[in-house]
Amino acid sequence: MCPDNEILAMGRRTLEIEAEALTALAERLGPELVLAVQALLACRGRVVVSGMGKSGHIGGKIAASLASTGTPAFFVHPGEASHGDLGMIQHDDVVIALSNSGESGELVTILPLIKRRGAYLIAITGNPESTLAREANLHLEAAVAQEACPLNLAPTASTTAALAIGDALTVATLHARGFTAEDFARTHPGGSLGRRLLVHVRDLMHSGEALPVVSEAASLKAALLEMTQKGLGMTAIVDAAGGLVGIFTDGDLRRCLDRDVDVRGASIREVMKTEPRTIHADALAVEAVERMQEWRVNGMLVVDADNRLVGALNMHDLLRAGVV
Repeated sequence: MCPDNEILAMGRRTLEIEAEALTALAERLGPELVLAVQALLACRGRVVVSGMGKSGHIGGKIAASLASTGTPAFFVHPGEASHGDLGMIQHDDVVIALSNSGESGELVTILPLIKRRGAYLIAITGNPESTLAREANLHLEAAVAQEACPLNLAPTASTTAALAIGDALTVATLHARGFTAEDFARTHPGGSLGRRLLVHVRDLMHSGEALPVVSEAASLKAALLEMTQKGLGMTAIVDAAGGLVGIFTDGDLRRCLDRDVDVRGASIREVMKTEPRTIHADALAVEAVERMQEWRVNGMLVVDADNRLVGALNMHDLLRAGVV
């Protein structure tokens, strides 16, 4: 059994070798990346990524990253391409082919067919003199001094380098494209970012019969009953015309008790807060979170463009929706 200290040392050495490879790669990165980004931006078709073995796994991740950041892309296995899937590649496409050696047989076999179709070919290899690099329209070099594998055999530093080049290409492209956080959320509606950026206040607010509201002529006791029934920890107060004039919360009730206010005899007008914090229904839910944190409140009233009451929501609503 290998001693614990040797296991830890090998793990650290692996990270050091890969970190050194990426540092050297960053220093060598040149204008070819700009040309690759320009090719992706000019692409009128799809980006097709292909690679064998470990390079294929890296290629799948690159295709997924591009697709989720505004560049339509998918992965094609080069072995399957020779048996019909080559039909997925069209004249207006850009093909990104990955191979550390640049001599993967399955890729080299389909190179003439890719070129015959007129697709633009970008190669990512560790060997600029390889067949794949020479035949490509553009070559992105991802050579490493050594693999992290102590036998210098298992793809480790080389696959990390290829992945990093793919990430550099993806990030540079989304930046050049002007891709925004909102655009990202639209391709990730099921994720937390999608919920944060796509959910609006109107999607979460309580309205209609679920909206706690009393007249300014109501008693404090009536307001407390309304708060209890609606369960939002607050109630809105409106005037005879339905205009919003105030709010009363659980916190306000505690302050009333501290001041020995006659809870049974007081009117809501005597204890309500005027000029309550409000937000519009069309605002993003994440904006409601930011305002609640800024104002140190747990709930807000929702108004329309004419400042008329249309809903209410509290922090629990935002938590349930995964916005917080």
